[in-house]
Amino acid sequence: MAEKSPKGRVALALGSGGARGYAHIGVIDELQRRGYEIVGIAGSSMGALVGGLHAAGSLDEFSDWAKTLTQRAVLRLLDPSITAAGVLRAEKILDAVRDILGDATIESLPIPFTAVATDLIAGKSVWLQRGPVDAAIRASIAIPGVIVPHVLDGRLLADGGILDPLPLAPISAVKADVTIAVSLSGPAPDDDAAAAADPEASPSSEWLGRLLRSTSGLLDTNAARSILDTPAARSMLSRFGTSSDGDDITEDTEPVPKLGSFAVMNRTIDIAQAALARHQMAAYPPDLLIEVPRTACRSLEFHRAAEVIDLGRELAAKALDGYRNTGPEIIITPETP
Repeated sequence: MAEKSPKGRVALALGSGGARGYAHIGVIDELQRRGYEIVGIAGSSMGALVGGLHAAGSLDEFSDWAKTLTQRAVLRLLDPSITAAGVLRAEKILDAVRDILGDATIESLPIPFTAVATDLIAGKSVWLQRGPVDAAIRASIAIPGVIVPHVLDGRLLADGGILDPLPLAPISAVKADVTIAVSLSGPAPDDDAAAAADPEASPSSEWLGRLLRSTSGLLDTNAARSILDTPAARSMLSRFGTSSDGDDITEDTEPVPKLGSFAVMNRTIDIAQAALARHQMAAYPPDLLIEVPRTACRSLEFHRAAEVIDLGRELAAKALDGYRNTGPEIIITPETP
Protein backbone atom coordinates (compact mmCIF):
# COMPACT_ATOMS: atom_id res chain seq x y z
CA MET A 1 0.00 0.00 0.00
CA ALA A 2 1.31 3.42 -0.93
CA GLU A 3 2.36 5.59 1.99
CA LYS A 4 -0.18 8.30 2.77
CA SER A 5 0.99 11.91 2.42
CA PRO A 6 1.33 13.48 5.91
CA LYS A 7 -0.49 16.65 4.86
CA GLY A 8 -2.72 15.45 2.04
CA ARG A 9 -2.97 15.00 -1.70
CA VAL A 10 -3.10 18.17 -3.80
CA ALA A 11 -4.57 18.85 -7.24
CA LEU A 12 -2.92 21.97 -8.65
CA ALA A 13 -4.14 24.49 -11.24
CA LEU A 14 -1.36 26.80 -12.45
CA GLY A 15 -2.42 29.98 -14.21
CA SER A 16 -0.99 32.00 -17.09
CA GLY A 17 1.00 35.21 -16.69
CA GLY A 18 4.42 35.20 -18.35
CA ALA A 19 7.47 35.56 -16.12
CA ARG A 20 5.24 35.77 -13.03
CA GLY A 21 4.87 32.03 -13.58
CA TYR A 22 8.19 31.54 -11.81
CA ALA A 23 6.08 31.98 -8.67
CA HIS A 24 4.56 28.56 -9.41
CA ILE A 25 7.98 27.07 -8.65
CA GLY A 26 7.97 28.68 -5.21
CA VAL A 27 4.44 27.43 -4.53
CA ILE A 28 5.40 23.87 -5.45
CA ASP A 29 8.55 24.09 -3.31
CA GLU A 30 6.52 25.19 -0.29
CA LEU A 31 3.92 22.47 -0.78
CA GLN A 32 6.62 19.82 -0.91
CA ARG A 33 8.46 21.30 2.08
CA ARG A 34 5.28 20.97 4.13
CA GLY A 35 4.73 17.37 3.12
CA TYR A 36 1.91 17.72 0.61
CA GLU A 37 1.79 15.28 -2.30
CA ILE A 38 0.89 16.75 -5.72
CA VAL A 39 -1.26 14.17 -7.50
CA GLY A 40 -2.52 16.15 -10.49
CA ILE A 41 -1.54 19.31 -12.37
CA ALA A 42 -3.16 21.44 -15.06
CA GLY A 43 -1.45 24.52 -16.44
CA SER A 44 -1.94 27.29 -18.95
CA SER A 45 0.99 29.06 -20.60
CA MET A 46 3.81 29.45 -18.04
CA GLY A 47 1.71 27.30 -15.73
CA ALA A 48 1.95 24.51 -18.31
CA LEU A 49 5.71 24.90 -18.53
CA VAL A 50 6.25 24.74 -14.76
CA GLY A 51 3.60 22.05 -14.28
CA GLY A 52 4.98 19.84 -17.04
CA LEU A 53 8.51 20.09 -15.71
CA HIS A 54 7.38 19.21 -12.18
CA ALA A 55 5.30 16.28 -13.39
CA ALA A 56 8.39 15.02 -15.21
CA GLY A 57 10.56 15.39 -12.12
CA SER A 58 12.75 18.04 -13.79
CA LEU A 59 11.62 21.26 -12.12
CA ASP A 60 14.67 21.66 -9.86
CA GLU A 61 17.00 21.50 -12.86
CA PHE A 62 14.93 24.10 -14.71
CA SER A 63 14.81 26.35 -11.64
CA ASP A 64 18.58 26.25 -11.24
CA TRP A 65 19.01 27.12 -14.93
CA ALA A 66 16.45 29.93 -14.86
CA LYS A 67 18.20 31.60 -11.94
CA THR A 68 21.34 31.99 -14.06
CA LEU A 69 19.61 33.96 -16.83
CA THR A 70 20.53 37.58 -17.44
CA GLN A 71 18.57 40.10 -19.50
CA ARG A 72 20.94 39.59 -22.41
CA ALA A 73 20.65 35.80 -22.20
CA VAL A 74 16.86 36.03 -22.11
CA LEU A 75 16.85 38.20 -25.23
CA ARG A 76 18.94 35.65 -27.09
CA LEU A 77 16.64 32.82 -25.99
CA LEU A 78 13.43 34.64 -26.95
CA ASP A 79 14.78 34.94 -30.51
CA PRO A 80 13.14 38.18 -31.75
CA SER A 81 11.62 38.15 -35.22
CA ILE A 82 10.05 40.80 -37.43
CA THR A 83 8.59 38.57 -40.12
CA ALA A 84 7.09 35.69 -38.10
CA ALA A 85 3.50 35.61 -36.78
CA GLY A 86 4.74 36.94 -33.47
CA VAL A 87 7.52 39.21 -32.24
CA LEU A 88 9.30 36.22 -30.63
CA ARG A 89 9.94 32.74 -31.96
CA ALA A 90 11.04 31.38 -28.53
CA GLU A 91 12.40 28.16 -30.05
CA LYS A 92 15.75 28.60 -28.32
CA ILE A 93 14.21 28.67 -24.87
CA LEU A 94 12.17 25.61 -25.81
CA ASP A 95 15.38 23.88 -26.88
CA ALA A 96 16.67 24.45 -23.35
CA VAL A 97 13.45 22.99 -21.92
CA ARG A 98 13.71 19.99 -24.28
CA ASP A 99 17.26 19.34 -23.09
CA ILE A 100 15.93 19.14 -19.54
CA LEU A 101 12.81 17.10 -20.36
CA GLY A 102 14.31 14.70 -22.85
CA ASP A 103 11.73 12.72 -24.81
CA ALA A 104 9.17 12.50 -21.97
CA THR A 105 5.55 11.97 -22.96
CA ILE A 106 2.54 13.15 -20.98
CA GLU A 107 1.05 9.67 -20.64
CA SER A 108 4.30 8.35 -19.11
CA LEU A 109 4.59 11.03 -16.41
CA PRO A 110 4.37 9.90 -12.77
CA ILE A 111 1.93 12.77 -12.06
CA PRO A 112 -1.16 13.25 -14.29
CA PHE A 113 -0.67 16.46 -16.27
CA THR A 114 -2.78 18.58 -18.61
CA ALA A 115 -1.41 21.44 -20.69
CA VAL A 116 -4.16 23.79 -21.85
CA ALA A 117 -3.89 25.53 -25.22
CA THR A 118 -6.29 27.37 -27.52
CA ASP A 119 -7.24 26.20 -31.02
CA LEU A 120 -7.13 29.45 -32.99
CA ILE A 121 -9.16 28.06 -35.90
CA ALA A 122 -11.89 26.24 -33.95
CA GLY A 123 -11.96 28.94 -31.26
CA LYS A 124 -11.99 26.53 -28.33
CA SER A 125 -9.84 25.40 -25.43
CA VAL A 126 -7.79 22.23 -25.98
CA TRP A 127 -6.60 19.88 -23.25
CA LEU A 128 -3.29 18.23 -24.17
CA GLN A 129 -3.04 14.97 -22.21
CA ARG A 130 -1.03 12.78 -24.58
CA GLY A 131 2.11 13.14 -26.65
CA PRO A 132 5.48 14.85 -26.07
CA VAL A 133 5.56 17.12 -23.04
CA ASP A 134 7.70 19.71 -24.82
CA ALA A 135 5.23 20.02 -27.71
CA ALA A 136 2.33 20.54 -25.30
CA ILE A 137 4.28 23.24 -23.47
CA ARG A 138 5.26 24.93 -26.73
CA ALA A 139 1.62 25.15 -27.79
CA SER A 140 0.42 26.45 -24.42
CA ILE A 141 2.96 29.31 -24.16
CA ALA A 142 2.29 30.89 -27.57
CA ILE A 143 1.16 34.34 -26.35
CA PRO A 144 -0.96 35.95 -29.11
CA GLY A 145 1.00 38.47 -31.15
CA VAL A 146 4.14 37.86 -29.09
CA ILE A 147 5.16 34.19 -29.51
CA VAL A 148 4.53 32.39 -32.78
CA PRO A 149 1.57 29.91 -32.67
CA HIS A 150 2.39 26.20 -32.80
CA VAL A 151 0.99 23.61 -35.20
CA LEU A 152 0.25 20.32 -33.43
CA ASP A 153 -1.75 17.41 -34.85
CA GLY A 154 -3.12 19.63 -37.61
CA ARG A 155 -4.32 22.35 -35.22
CA LEU A 156 -2.99 25.89 -34.92
CA LEU A 157 -2.53 26.29 -31.17
CA ALA A 158 -1.79 29.32 -29.02
CA ASP A 159 -1.66 30.36 -25.38
CA GLY A 160 -4.02 28.45 -23.09
CA GLY A 161 -4.69 31.64 -21.16
CA ILE A 162 -6.77 33.04 -24.03
CA LEU A 163 -9.79 31.02 -22.93
CA ASP A 164 -8.65 29.30 -19.73
CA PRO A 165 -6.20 31.41 -17.70
CA LEU A 166 -6.78 29.34 -14.53
CA PRO A 167 -7.45 25.73 -15.64
CA LEU A 168 -9.50 24.19 -12.87
CA ALA A 169 -11.76 21.99 -15.00
CA PRO A 170 -9.01 19.51 -16.00
CA ILE A 171 -8.26 18.68 -12.35
CA SER A 172 -11.87 18.50 -11.19
CA ALA A 173 -11.86 14.68 -11.41
CA VAL A 174 -8.51 14.20 -9.65
CA LYS A 175 -8.81 12.31 -6.37
CA ALA A 176 -7.25 14.85 -4.03
CA ASP A 177 -7.77 16.15 -0.50
CA VAL A 178 -7.13 19.75 -1.49
CA THR A 179 -7.55 21.65 -4.76
CA ILE A 180 -5.24 24.64 -5.05
CA ALA A 181 -5.37 27.30 -7.77
CA VAL A 182 -2.47 29.69 -8.36
CA SER A 183 -3.48 32.88 -10.18
CA LEU A 184 -0.86 35.21 -11.64
CA SER A 185 -3.28 38.13 -12.03
CA GLY A 186 -3.91 39.04 -8.41
CA PRO A 187 -4.33 42.59 -7.14
CA ALA A 188 -1.61 44.45 -5.28
CA PRO A 189 -1.72 47.11 -2.54
CA ASP A 190 -2.86 50.43 -4.03
CA ASP A 191 -3.66 48.50 -7.20
CA ASP A 192 -5.85 51.17 -8.74
CA ALA A 193 -3.30 53.92 -8.21
CA ALA A 194 -0.50 51.75 -9.55
CA ALA A 195 -2.51 50.86 -12.63
CA ALA A 196 -3.18 54.51 -13.39
CA ALA A 197 0.40 55.62 -12.86
CA ASP A 198 2.14 52.65 -14.43
CA PRO A 199 -0.24 50.15 -16.05
CA GLU A 200 1.02 46.61 -16.54
CA ALA A 201 1.38 47.02 -20.24
CA SER A 202 3.05 50.42 -20.33
CA PRO A 203 6.51 48.97 -19.55
CA SER A 204 6.13 46.86 -22.69
CA SER A 205 7.17 49.84 -24.77
CA GLU A 206 10.27 50.19 -22.59
CA TRP A 207 11.00 46.46 -22.93
CA LEU A 208 10.49 46.50 -26.68
CA GLY A 209 12.74 49.51 -26.96
CA ARG A 210 15.44 47.67 -25.01
CA LEU A 211 14.93 44.63 -27.22
CA LEU A 212 15.38 46.68 -30.37
CA ARG A 213 18.38 48.57 -29.00
CA SER A 214 19.95 45.27 -28.00
CA THR A 215 19.22 43.57 -31.31
CA SER A 216 22.16 45.26 -33.00
CA GLY A 217 24.42 43.68 -30.39
CA LEU A 218 23.01 40.20 -30.99
CA LEU A 219 22.61 40.20 -34.75
CA ASP A 220 24.63 41.55 -37.61
CA THR A 221 24.34 45.35 -37.10
CA ASN A 222 23.69 46.27 -40.70
CA ALA A 223 21.21 43.45 -41.17
CA ALA A 224 19.34 44.38 -38.01
CA ARG A 225 19.13 48.02 -39.00
CA SER A 226 17.93 47.15 -42.48
CA ILE A 227 15.13 44.99 -41.02
CA LEU A 228 14.04 47.58 -38.47
CA ASP A 229 14.10 50.40 -41.01
CA THR A 230 11.53 48.85 -43.34
CA PRO A 231 8.01 50.31 -43.63
CA ALA A 232 6.52 47.04 -42.35
CA ALA A 233 8.74 47.09 -39.25
CA ARG A 234 8.00 50.75 -38.54
CA SER A 235 4.29 50.05 -38.88
CA MET A 236 4.46 47.10 -36.48
CA LEU A 237 6.48 49.05 -33.91
CA SER A 238 4.00 51.89 -33.97
CA ARG A 239 1.19 49.41 -33.24
CA PHE A 240 3.14 48.14 -30.24
CA GLY A 241 3.21 51.59 -28.73
CA THR A 242 6.94 52.38 -28.87
CA SER A 243 5.82 55.90 -29.60
CA SER A 244 2.83 57.50 -27.93
CA ASP A 245 2.10 59.78 -30.86
CA GLY A 246 -1.51 59.38 -31.82
CA ASP A 247 -2.21 56.93 -29.00
CA ASP A 248 -2.82 59.25 -26.06
CA ILE A 249 -6.36 59.61 -24.87
CA THR A 250 -6.90 63.03 -23.33
CA GLU A 251 -9.67 65.25 -22.10
CA ASP A 252 -9.63 68.90 -21.23
CA THR A 253 -11.27 68.38 -17.86
CA GLU A 254 -9.29 65.60 -16.17
CA PRO A 255 -6.08 63.61 -16.77
CA VAL A 256 -6.27 59.98 -17.84
CA PRO A 257 -3.55 57.34 -18.16
CA LYS A 258 -1.50 57.51 -21.34
CA LEU A 259 -1.91 54.16 -23.04
CA GLY A 260 -0.24 53.17 -26.29
CA SER A 261 -1.65 50.53 -28.61
CA PHE A 262 0.19 47.68 -26.91
CA ALA A 263 -0.86 48.93 -23.48
CA VAL A 264 -4.51 48.93 -24.50
CA MET A 265 -4.22 45.41 -25.94
CA ASN A 266 -2.46 44.04 -22.87
CA ARG A 267 -4.89 45.62 -20.41
CA THR A 268 -7.81 44.31 -22.46
CA ILE A 269 -6.37 40.80 -22.19
CA ASP A 270 -5.89 41.27 -18.42
CA ILE A 271 -9.54 42.25 -17.97
CA ALA A 272 -10.83 39.38 -20.10
CA GLN A 273 -8.63 36.83 -18.34
CA ALA A 274 -9.67 38.06 -14.89
CA ALA A 275 -13.33 37.61 -15.86
CA LEU A 276 -12.65 34.15 -17.31
CA ALA A 277 -10.77 33.10 -14.17
CA ARG A 278 -13.68 34.17 -11.97
CA HIS A 279 -16.02 32.17 -14.19
CA GLN A 280 -13.83 29.08 -13.85
CA MET A 281 -13.65 29.45 -10.07
CA ALA A 282 -17.42 29.77 -9.88
CA ALA A 283 -17.84 26.55 -11.87
CA TYR A 284 -14.99 24.64 -10.18
CA PRO A 285 -14.30 26.33 -6.84
CA PRO A 286 -10.84 25.51 -5.42
CA ASP A 287 -10.27 24.88 -1.74
CA LEU A 288 -7.47 27.43 -1.74
CA LEU A 289 -6.56 30.29 -4.07
CA ILE A 290 -3.03 31.70 -4.05
CA GLU A 291 -2.82 35.04 -5.85
CA VAL A 292 0.41 36.45 -7.26
CA PRO A 293 0.03 40.22 -7.87
CA ARG A 294 0.13 41.12 -11.53
CA THR A 295 2.57 43.87 -10.53
CA ALA A 296 5.08 41.32 -9.17
CA CYS A 297 7.07 41.55 -12.38
CA ARG A 298 6.53 42.34 -16.03
CA SER A 299 5.42 39.54 -18.29
CA LEU A 300 8.72 39.21 -20.16
CA GLU A 301 11.16 39.74 -17.28
CA PHE A 302 12.41 36.17 -17.34
CA HIS A 303 15.73 37.21 -15.78
CA ARG A 304 14.04 37.71 -12.38
CA ALA A 305 13.56 34.03 -11.55
CA ALA A 306 15.11 33.98 -8.08
CA GLU A 307 13.05 36.81 -6.60
CA VAL A 308 9.75 35.69 -8.17
CA ILE A 309 10.29 32.11 -6.98
CA ASP A 310 10.86 33.45 -3.48
CA LEU A 311 7.67 35.51 -3.74
CA GLY A 312 5.69 32.42 -4.73
CA ARG A 313 7.09 30.53 -1.78
CA GLU A 314 6.18 33.37 0.58
CA LEU A 315 2.62 33.71 -0.76
CA ALA A 316 2.11 29.95 -0.58
CA ALA A 317 3.28 29.84 3.03
CA LYS A 318 0.89 32.62 4.01
CA ALA A 319 -2.05 31.02 2.20
CA LEU A 320 -1.35 27.55 3.60
CA ASP A 321 -1.07 28.92 7.13
CA GLY A 322 -4.47 30.55 6.68
CA TYR A 323 -5.92 27.35 5.23
CA ARG A 324 -4.61 25.31 8.16
CA ASN A 325 -6.18 27.71 10.65
CA THR A 326 -9.55 28.23 8.95
CA GLY A 327 -10.20 24.88 7.29
CA PRO A 328 -11.38 24.10 3.76
CA GLU A 329 -12.71 27.41 2.57
CA ILE A 330 -11.65 29.46 -0.43
CA ILE A 331 -9.30 32.33 0.28
CA ILE A 332 -9.93 34.95 -2.39
CA THR A 333 -9.04 38.60 -2.64
CA PRO A 334 -11.60 39.96 -5.13
CA GLU A 335 -10.32 42.02 -8.03
CA THR A 336 -12.33 44.50 -9.97
CA PRO A 337 -10.45 45.26 -13.19
